[in-house]
Amino acid sequence: MAEPPSNPHDAYFRQVLSRPADAAAELRTVLPEAIAARLDWDALELQPCSFVSQQLRSRYSDLLFRTRVGASEAYVFLLIEHQSSPDPLMAMRMLEYKVGIWSRYVRENPRTKTLPVVIPLVVHASRDGRRWECPTELSELLDIDAATRDALGDFLPRFRFVLDDLTVTSVSALCARDLTPATRVLLVLLKVAAGNRSLAIEILPLVRDFQAIVSAPGGLEVLEWAVTYILSVGETSDTELAPVFHRVGPHAEEVIMSTAERLRAEGEARGEARGVARGRAGMVLELLAVKFGPLSKETQDTVRSATDEQLRHWAARMLEVESLNEVFER
Repeated sequence: MAEPPSNPHDAYFRQVLSRPADAAAELRTVLPEAIAARLDWDALELQPCSFVSQQLRSRYSDLLFRTRVGASEAYVFLLIEHQSSPDPLMAMRMLEYKVGIWSRYVRENPRTKTLPVVIPLVVHASRDGRRWECPTELSELLDIDAATRDALGDFLPRFRFVLDDLTVTSVSALCARDLTPATRVLLVLLKVAAGNRSLAIEILPLVRDFQAIVSAPGGLEVLEWAVTYILSVGETSDTELAPVFHRVGPHAEEVIMSTAERLRAEGEARGEARGVARGRAGMVLELLAVKFGPLSKETQDTVRSATDEQLRHWAARMLEVESLNEVFER
């Protein structure tokens, strides 16, 4: 099963594009027309898994959908990269994910003699507007001269992924895409929201989309997803955003006020929790230093990054052992 969202980008991406209709809107727009015409969009079904490792979860978010292409089963792998620096090895990573999807398919269908098509798409949203200039084909990663490349010919891997680089797509172009309102808002916000001090102006073209979202069943929750993302990653306050949402309607004004209050309360709670944790860690460090002498930076960092449960365990254990190493033994 997929891990819980680890950052605002991941959370918002999954909330919107986990819904097949919203995902289909993005996929139909950016996949080559000949491919899009053969996929069964009505059969698009989200799969409960993630192929991105825990270590890379802060940089990438992924979704896997199952559908059909012609008469055969097919998968569409959708990944978003939301760091300012594009990954030069993305072609290799996408191949790893593709093989992972096939491996899972073989485990679930042990008698199969064929593999399903896997269509990979990467959406790139850079916080500083840095466009994607890295290879999108695996063969382009190989460190060989032109003559060797020509000689190898068909022995070179030709795997390529589709790229939707939001940094080179204007807001007006995104607004002109044939998308669902929720998907259009998502893509625009992924492009412009992070660190933006003038977001109220940037999102004015989205007023009609926000209105359409609010009027749809479950729309207030979808609007809350967007507002949560805006207030989490942007530099524009709810007060500055209020005139925009006033245009959307009274329900939208209520959402932005209630969401801002919730985020402030959550922030205060996290701050208090961090303060308690820092205090407990400081106490444990002081006790360790009293019993075992000066502590290395590595030990200090270990204690400061520990969980409450670990700190309590170490505090009790230091009374029973004779050396610092024994404190941290499992």
